[in-house]
Amino acid sequence: MKVINLGENNSILNKFVSQMRDKRIQKDSMRFRTNLERLGEIFAYEVSRTLNYSPKEVVTPLGIANIPTYDDKIVVATILRAGLPLHQGILNYFDDAQNAFVAAYRKYDKGEDFHINIEYASSPDLTGKVLILADTMLATGSSLEIAYKRLCEEGEPAYTHLICPISSAYAVEYLQKCMPEDKVTLWVAAIDEELTSHSYIVPGLGDAGDLAYGEKK
Repeated sequence: MKVINLGENNSILNKFVSQMRDKRIQKDSMRFRTNLERLGEIFAYEVSRTLNYSPKEVVTPLGIANIPTYDDKIVVATILRAGLPLHQGILNYFDDAQNAFVAAYRKYDKGEDFHINIEYASSPDLTGKVLILADTMLATGSSLEIAYKRLCEEGEPAYTHLICPISSAYAVEYLQKCMPEDKVTLWVAAIDEELTSHSYIVPGLGDAGDLAYGEKK
């Protein structure tokens, strides 16, 4: 699995990430959602540079222009609920893409032990398509791995791009062991070194779902 950290380069992406991390600015849930959507657009642009292109004829009012556009069929998939603004940002650029959704969450057993539970999954046929699977936070990597495997029950993608703005170093290492080596790229905006005993990323940014949509029971 290839790993690309866009946060290592100086760009406006880092401004959006800093605002998402800032506990004062986080109080504005609309700004938090907007910044997630902006990140989705930036990641979508970078992913677009990796696709397969061929020239197409476009008829203008005055003639014909030959413009290279991508040939791949795209499916944008998201793990609910924190990934929704990120999903919208990606969809703003890949507006002709098909869509998939997975409801995956931590179900606690005893004490700090938990397993990943999937209650809902909806996806088109993925056979031969480019899958873009987005999740805002990548703590242990388990949710993303299980969501990916569940989606692949609907067909094997030609290639998969994992978009996870905030990731732990643990999760990156974990996914490198369990994801196909030559058919997956992980895109991140930051890799944080610490993961607590409760599997929270430090410094992280908190609960992305709550920050975007309000606290849950």
